[in-house]
Amino acid sequence: MRETDLRSTEGNVLLTSLEAAVGWGRGNSLWPLTFGLACCAIEMMATGMARFDIDRFGSGPFRPSPRQADVMIVSGTVTHQMASRIKRLYDQMSEPKYVISMGSCANSGGPYVDHGYSVLKGVDKIIPVDVYITGCPPRPEALLDGLLTLQKMVKKMGLVRSGRGDRDKYEPVVIQG
Repeated sequence: MRETDLRSTEGNVLLTSLEAAVGWGRGNSLWPLTFGLACCAIEMMATGMARFDIDRFGSGPFRPSPRQADVMIVSGTVTHQMASRIKRLYDQMSEPKYVISMGSCANSGGPYVDHGYSVLKGVDKIIPVDVYITGCPPRPEALLDGLLTLQKMVKKMGLVRSGRGDRDKYEPVVIQG
């Protein structure tokens, strides 16, 4: 919460709006659904290890089920055959849900953009993306930067975020990997 949203009194009472409290809670507890498809997944796994420790940002438990996840991290090359599975998993996630596209392959097809007939030219062709992380592969620090950026976006979003209609209000963010 922003300091301007909080007012403290002497009796250890904290006053804030419901919207700010919900935004603070949502932003600080984003649970990722892993969708590692290629070499970027190695960097994503490193982000969860002790050296980079994604747990300290409230996003530690990588969830194996889309029903338990808030944010999908798509890392790696997305093929046309895999695209329908990604869309299905995204549709199974409950609202509000967010997507981080990690790496040049997930963002735009990477080195396969011109000659990879089986490669999707960006995961945003099938699902909306909130944060793009560039690089091949991006470092774990870039993923943490993307996660912190997404947390800031979530804290600013309204109390109710439903479907694609709200996505028009927020521009995707690009993080340099």
